[in-house]
Amino acid sequence: MCLPFRPVSKTYYSSSSSTIVTRMVNCILLFVFILLVYLLISASRLQSKNSIHAYFSSSDQDQSQSPTKIEHIVFGIGSSAISWRARREYVKLWWDAQKMRGCVFVERPLPSSQNHTDSYLLPPVCVSQDTSRFRYTWRGGDRNAIRIARCVLETVRLFNTSSEEVRWYVFGDDDTIFIPENLARTLSKYDHTSWYYIGSTSEIYHQNSMFGHDMAFGGGGYALSSSLANVLARNFDSCIERYPHLYGGDSRVYACVLELGVGLSKEPGFHQFDVRGNALGILTSHSTRPLVSLHHMAHIDPIFPNSTTFSAVRHLFSAVQLDPLRIFQLSVCYDRWYSWTISVSWGYTVQIDGRHLFLRDVLRAQETFRPWQKSGGLASVYTFNTREIHRDPCQRPVTFYMQHVSSSSHDGTIKSVYKQAYENCTYDPVTSPRKIHEIRVFSRRLDPNIRQLKAPRRQCCDILPTSSTGGNIMEIGLRECKEDELIYIHP
Repeated sequence: MCLPFRPVSKTYYSSSSSTIVTRMVNCILLFVFILLVYLLISASRLQSKNSIHAYFSSSDQDQSQSPTKIEHIVFGIGSSAISWRARREYVKLWWDAQKMRGCVFVERPLPSSQNHTDSYLLPPVCVSQDTSRFRYTWRGGDRNAIRIARCVLETVRLFNTSSEEVRWYVFGDDDTIFIPENLARTLSKYDHTSWYYIGSTSEIYHQNSMFGHDMAFGGGGYALSSSLANVLARNFDSCIERYPHLYGGDSRVYACVLELGVGLSKEPGFHQFDVRGNALGILTSHSTRPLVSLHHMAHIDPIFPNSTTFSAVRHLFSAVQLDPLRIFQLSVCYDRWYSWTISVSWGYTVQIDGRHLFLRDVLRAQETFRPWQKSGGLASVYTFNTREIHRDPCQRPVTFYMQHVSSSSHDGTIKSVYKQAYENCTYDPVTSPRKIHEIRVFSRRLDPNIRQLKAPRRQCCDILPTSSTGGNIMEIGLRECKEDELIYIHP
């Protein structure tokens, strides 16, 4: 212990000077020792805090990374030798062989007669590995579900050593129709270095109850971040051994993802489409999120009148090519003079209801469709709000279907034209919306940034003044809503 210095006699000082010096040196050494201990403890605590921070922030998105593009995505498409022959034309509508990577998985080699001259426009066909060693116990099911599930494993094995960056693996059926640009932009909201399982559920409550309210349905497609897919692939075979009792391939993927502690990140742009009949009611009430996929198109009526299913989808893609992020996006405006409610589902339809409807009522899906099964009960319960349609077609909203779409090279304005669907109805030529024969919609290409994609806002529309049309043509402009603008009928 260091003692304070006190004045002493010369005799005492001379005899004890060495002792005092020694004590002072000891004090200095003790101070240095305490300082070193303090610095060591502080460094240890700082390192611990840094480690904890790194542990909890390891999943934070790297904001400096470039946006996800279609070149960063690898597709795994589940098919069969029989179905691929009929469905390859649909895949050709959205597949870009110059930019996309992936494989179509079939159970056996295709016959040489199916080697078409246009195969270069499609993804390569891969023969799935043998899955006979895996048990399948769902009574009346199809054990091809195991093979379809293993598309995840086989796709990752094929591409995880690629020299080109893989950020996402996307899986779907051969009748899943993807909108590639919208898929890439949707995935750009997520950090591929974190574990993500992205997709959506069925439109039918009963389907979700059977297979999982938090399961991404395979027909609508789902995405796995590359970091998750690589780990999942290493453990996949051992995992699916535990689930012989499940029905589909998507159920097995869901179960194995859950075992890794990962849940579904739901994106409503993925569409399972477990409905039949006329899908107009669902398509015209689409989410403000971009359309990512469509499924079961062969099980619903052609989405455009006087068309085959394939030609109708091909016609839709004429609009997709010009403005993919706007497709099906709904804008609502009002004709105050007639109290009409006008709904623009861009690239598809414009509907005029001859009465005033609040926006919340417009957004309810019109029940133009019917459920996947006819058994009633929960099989007829939808997972979204609906509104009944009038039994008399002449009392329903007047529907105008997209005829053609074009873009001006001068200023980038996109013009889409919609013609009235014919109904044999009598009407008042002055006040009825049936007096309108054609609607022209003007817009600019929708190009939201990542922030807007995360918090989308519906766009507004205006009825434009027209001249020399005899009152038979309506023109509408689409635009961003002003900051405090409300969508309602103004007095």
